[in-house]
Amino acid sequence: MSVLLELSIFPVDRGEALSAYVAPVVEMIAASGHPYQLTAMGTLVETAEIEEATALIAEAHRLLAQAGCRRVYATAKLDSRDGPPGRLQAKTRSVEQRLKGAAGTSD
Repeated sequence: MSVLLELSIFPVDRGEALSAYVAPVVEMIAASGHPYQLTAMGTLVETAEIEEATALIAEAHRLLAQAGCRRVYATAKLDSRDGPPGRLQAKTRSVEQRLKGAAGTSD
């Protein structure tokens, strides 16, 4: 199985500059060994099982609580599919190939 998780999590009681709170969460995800991609609006992670993805979400909440954050906002999207891993890059690559095929065409 391949599970894609899109996670955006941050405290809402710590002002506007939040990278100091987000960075430890991304470090935890990196240390998990799961493939991930940091984006401007969240982090994409690929796991083999849903339980691994939800464990990352729970650990992210724990990290922010340990940092003194009393209110945390999070959104999480999960896309699970039977089959081999590697969808984190494969899905993007598939769209990019189609875009290259459409280059130079006009309506």
